[in-house]
Amino acid sequence: MSPRREKLTSPQTRVALARGNRPAQHLLPIPGPVDTEAARRVFRAQRWRALRTIVLLSLLLFGVSGAFVAFPQLGEVRVAGVPLSWLLLTAALYPLLFGLALWHMRSAERVEERAERERGSKPVKERSGVSGDPGQERDVGP
Repeated sequence: MSPRREKLTSPQTRVALARGNRPAQHLLPIPGPVDTEAARRVFRAQRWRALRTIVLLSLLLFGVSGAFVAFPQLGEVRVAGVPLSWLLLTAALYPLLFGLALWHMRSAERVEERAERERGSKPVKERSGVSGDPGQERDVGP
């Protein structure tokens, strides 16, 4: 008769298996109260900035394509054996796209920062779950 096999697991594995699929509750942050109107204002302002960025992106991409159609000699001019149109696509267009992305991200962050400053000037009810009763509310503000 063969010896009985024994399953070995690390203590971390045993804890994870005992907990199941649900994450550890102590790691989840307790969200504060939500000011839905302020969130809608931020979302609306960021949507306008996204629309502006999409329009600029479309103008940039269609403008470059239109320039190649309007000026076919751009494909005939060669710099170091490479057509100028290719150089414009690789050396000029991608940095412009990158700059547009950075500009968009910064403008979206400015909207959030402005909303934080406005919200910081008003007292807000905040849920405190770290110390004391998890449902306890307290005034937070300047």
